[in-house]
Amino acid sequence: FLTYFEDLVLAGRLYILETPLFRVRNKNQTVYCYSERQRDDAVAQIKNSEVTRFKGLGEIDPKEFGQFIGEDMRLIPVSIAGMNEMHKTMEFYMGSNTPDRREFIMENLI
Repeated sequence: FLTYFEDLVLAGRLYILETPLFRVRNKNQTVYCYSERQRDDAVAQIKNSEVTRFKGLGEIDPKEFGQFIGEDMRLIPVSIAGMNEMHKTMEFYMGSNTPDRREFIMENLI
Protein backbone atom coordinates (compact mmCIF):
# COMPACT_ATOMS: atom_id res chain seq x y z
CA PHE A 1 0.00 0.00 0.00
CA LEU A 2 2.71 2.41 1.04
CA THR A 3 4.61 1.83 -2.18
CA TYR A 4 1.78 3.33 -4.22
CA PHE A 5 0.18 5.73 -1.74
CA GLU A 6 3.10 7.12 0.29
CA ASP A 7 2.01 10.72 -0.35
CA LEU A 8 -1.43 9.97 1.05
CA VAL A 9 0.07 8.64 4.29
CA LEU A 10 2.58 11.47 4.61
CA ALA A 11 -0.20 14.03 4.12
CA GLY A 12 -2.09 12.54 7.08
CA ARG A 13 -5.05 11.46 4.94
CA LEU A 14 -5.13 7.78 5.92
CA TYR A 15 -7.18 6.52 8.87
CA ILE A 16 -8.14 3.21 10.39
CA LEU A 17 -11.80 2.84 11.35
CA GLU A 18 -12.01 1.34 14.83
CA THR A 19 -14.88 -1.12 14.98
CA PRO A 20 -16.49 -2.44 18.16
CA LEU A 21 -15.30 -5.60 19.86
CA PHE A 22 -18.71 -6.52 21.30
CA ARG A 23 -22.40 -6.15 20.67
CA VAL A 24 -24.65 -6.35 23.73
CA ARG A 25 -28.36 -6.57 22.98
CA ASN A 26 -31.77 -7.75 23.96
CA LYS A 27 -35.06 -7.52 22.05
CA ASN A 28 -35.35 -3.76 22.62
CA GLN A 29 -31.84 -2.34 22.77
CA THR A 30 -28.41 -2.77 21.15
CA VAL A 31 -25.13 -1.31 22.41
CA TYR A 32 -21.77 -1.58 20.64
CA CYS A 33 -18.74 -1.77 22.93
CA TYR A 34 -15.11 -1.01 22.19
CA SER A 35 -13.64 -2.51 25.37
CA GLU A 36 -14.34 -5.23 27.92
CA ARG A 37 -15.22 -2.58 30.47
CA GLN A 38 -17.86 -1.07 28.17
CA ARG A 39 -19.18 -4.59 27.57
CA ASP A 40 -19.45 -5.26 31.30
CA ASP A 41 -21.23 -1.94 31.88
CA ALA A 42 -23.69 -2.66 29.05
CA VAL A 43 -24.41 -6.16 30.37
CA ALA A 44 -25.15 -4.65 33.79
CA GLN A 45 -27.57 -2.12 32.25
CA ILE A 46 -29.38 -4.28 29.70
CA LYS A 47 -31.55 -7.01 31.18
CA ASN A 48 -31.61 -10.44 29.52
CA SER A 49 -28.79 -9.40 27.21
CA GLU A 50 -26.75 -11.53 24.85
CA VAL A 51 -23.15 -10.67 24.00
CA THR A 52 -21.55 -11.14 20.60
CA ARG A 53 -17.76 -10.91 20.21
CA PHE A 54 -16.65 -9.50 16.87
CA LYS A 55 -13.32 -10.92 15.71
CA GLY A 56 -13.14 -8.79 12.60
CA LEU A 57 -15.08 -6.86 10.00
CA GLY A 58 -16.26 -10.05 8.35
CA GLU A 59 -18.44 -10.83 11.35
CA ILE A 60 -20.25 -7.51 11.26
CA ASP A 61 -23.42 -7.50 9.19
CA PRO A 62 -23.33 -4.87 6.40
CA LYS A 63 -26.49 -3.25 7.80
CA GLU A 64 -24.85 -2.96 11.22
CA PHE A 65 -21.67 -1.54 9.72
CA GLY A 66 -23.57 1.66 8.94
CA GLN A 67 -23.94 2.20 12.69
CA PHE A 68 -20.20 2.93 12.95
CA ILE A 69 -20.11 5.57 10.20
CA GLY A 70 -21.03 9.13 11.12
CA GLU A 71 -20.21 11.79 13.67
CA ASP A 72 -19.34 9.28 16.40
CA MET A 73 -17.06 7.08 14.30
CA ARG A 74 -13.66 6.32 15.76
CA LEU A 75 -10.83 7.10 13.36
CA ILE A 76 -7.19 6.39 14.15
CA PRO A 77 -4.76 8.41 12.02
CA VAL A 78 -1.97 6.46 10.33
CA SER A 79 1.41 8.16 10.48
CA ILE A 80 4.98 7.21 9.80
CA ALA A 81 7.54 9.01 11.92
CA GLY A 82 10.75 7.59 10.45
CA MET A 83 10.20 7.10 6.73
CA ASN A 84 13.84 6.13 6.05
CA GLU A 85 13.81 3.46 8.75
CA MET A 86 10.46 2.22 7.51
CA HIS A 87 11.83 1.75 3.98
CA LYS A 88 14.79 -0.25 5.34
CA THR A 89 12.48 -2.40 7.44
CA MET A 90 10.09 -3.04 4.56
CA GLU A 91 12.97 -3.96 2.27
CA PHE A 92 14.30 -6.40 4.85
CA TYR A 93 10.96 -8.15 5.40
CA MET A 94 9.53 -7.90 1.88
CA GLY A 95 12.66 -7.78 -0.30
CA SER A 96 14.50 -10.57 -2.05
CA ASN A 97 17.03 -11.17 0.75
CA THR A 98 15.68 -14.57 1.78
CA PRO A 99 18.93 -15.86 3.37
CA ASP A 100 19.24 -12.76 5.58
CA ARG A 101 15.61 -13.03 6.65
CA ARG A 102 15.96 -16.73 7.42
CA GLU A 103 19.09 -16.09 9.51
CA PHE A 104 17.28 -13.34 11.44
CA ILE A 105 14.34 -15.64 12.16
CA MET A 106 16.59 -18.49 13.26
CA GLU A 107 18.57 -16.23 15.61
CA ASN A 108 15.69 -14.26 17.10
CA LEU A 109 12.49 -16.25 16.95
CA ILE A 110 13.47 -19.86 17.56
